[in-house]
Amino acid sequence: MSLNSFGHVFRVTTWGESHGPALGCVVDGCPPGLPLAETDIQPWMDRRRPGQSRFTTQRREEDRVEILSGVFEGRTTGTPIQILIRNTDQRSKDYAAIAESFRPGHADLTYHLKYGLRDPRGGGRSSARETAARVAAGAVARVALAALAPGLSITGFLVQVGPHRIDRARFDATEIGRNPFWSPDAAAPPLWADYLDGLRKAGDSAGAVIEVVASGVPPGLGAPVYGKLDADLAAAMMSINAVKGVEIGAGFAAAALTGSANADEIRMGADGPVFLSNHAGGILGGISTGQDVVVRFAVKPTSSILTPRRTVTAAGAETEIVTKGRHDPCVGIRAVPVGEAMMACVLLDHLLLDRAQTGGARGRIG
Repeated sequence: MSLNSFGHVFRVTTWGESHGPALGCVVDGCPPGLPLAETDIQPWMDRRRPGQSRFTTQRREEDRVEILSGVFEGRTTGTPIQILIRNTDQRSKDYAAIAESFRPGHADLTYHLKYGLRDPRGGGRSSARETAARVAAGAVARVALAALAPGLSITGFLVQVGPHRIDRARFDATEIGRNPFWSPDAAAPPLWADYLDGLRKAGDSAGAVIEVVASGVPPGLGAPVYGKLDADLAAAMMSINAVKGVEIGAGFAAAALTGSANADEIRMGADGPVFLSNHAGGILGGISTGQDVVVRFAVKPTSSILTPRRTVTAAGAETEIVTKGRHDPCVGIRAVPVGEAMMACVLLDHLLLDRAQTGGARGRIG
């Protein structure tokens, strides 16, 4: 069974473990003739790279990418692109003390129940380290999107850490790259920093909510009923490690609205229909409207913490567990570039699906 792959036409398979010699991805279905080099991928990897602030794991990985196939003389060939990312700073001994115990909130127990064994070193495939491969694949998708939909842009940012939300009245996109939290609200990072510092000292962790916005998305991407763009986006975001909730547009808040308030009204503009709001998050009936595609996902608190937690061993004995080592006090921070990458992969996949089905033709209004 191919359960390590996602996508239809633009298909990504990730491989490798947190403490193995390397991890990476195979990207199949990328259009040929696109300029692609390691330098096109590395900047996106650097955004996700660990150890860049005290608020992320201090594991020191350069995350240097190596393209092994699918590129000739600087251009994609249309054949599978394999990307390698070597692990260089593993400390497997940090996990020796918990090799026979299951961390509450982690995938240790379910992996053992399913497979009868597990890799305790960082969680193996369940480690957030796997997401490095997704970011590499997302970088390839961005190259293709730049050629096929040059007006499209993808931006991710944190909107909440623990119980503390940004003030959208202070939203400033230029702030996102100026702080270690990817916050569009300049007032939020100091508050989040104090909050996380307190949790770190207490041996605890926090969750977060990430928003990813794609602007310039062509209308018509996605298909009813089982090929919905929002369904694939939700599945892509939910597949990210530690994600426990996904919403599109107004999401769960739409349940509190009336039909008259929730429906995005339409007027005619110079270039066609113009929506007066975007509660739908840029997708209606599973098909993009041409508005911004807006996705939010919630990341649970890091499960590997220093606070003692009750658990059981593989032998069935009850015990307590403390997880030492280098872990993110808020894994949601580094999930921002991962969410962007998954958005890029899904949008490219649906763009290629649409070109195959319709040839890019569009219905006319007015």
